[in-house]
Amino acid sequence: MQQYRCSRMTVNKALTQLARAGVIERHRKVGSFVSTPQSQSAVLSIQDIKNEVVALGLPYRFEVVERRKRRSTRDDRALLHADEVVPVLELTCRHFAKDQPFCDEYRLINLQAVADAASEDFSAISPGAWLLRQVPWAVAEHRIRASGSTPEVSARLKIKVGTPCLIVERTTRTVASPITFVRLTYPGALHELVATFTTLSSETP
Repeated sequence: MQQYRCSRMTVNKALTQLARAGVIERHRKVGSFVSTPQSQSAVLSIQDIKNEVVALGLPYRFEVVERRKRRSTRDDRALLHADEVVPVLELTCRHFAKDQPFCDEYRLINLQAVADAASEDFSAISPGAWLLRQVPWAVAEHRIRASGSTPEVSARLKIKVGTPCLIVERTTRTVASPITFVRLTYPGALHELVATFTTLSSETP
């Protein structure tokens, strides 16, 4: 009141609004205290690549370049975070925006967790979209980095070797077992990553 030369009622209203906003905590007969800062996290949803292309106003299509069923290697298990040898379906796909390659997809599917994937030819629907419809996932881990394109990826994306690319790696799993690992490579000039930030509270269910 003395510092801002205002009435007690005005100060009380200001403190009430700060409490409603979560900036301070008010305790009767004790006082008002600055609240413990709440953490913020980047929330990344799992998107169907088709929706990304359609949002650009361009026609979408995809193709399966390679498909192979085999037993998982040590490297596969590291990517899937699998504790044991499992049968996997290895897929390489290419997604297009109109006539231009938009994204290169390398994917491992744990056939022990998703047995139906072994008989799916993915001619009408991409593996990612199929998995989103078929398998409920509980945990997803994203890793995002920038790197120059490898010769193999460059050939599929029709870009020069070493072109800057955005690489999104994601592992999804149920509570009990891993579902899939995917590496999505986008030419850097054609893609941007947008994350929504939200305030998380321990009181949030």
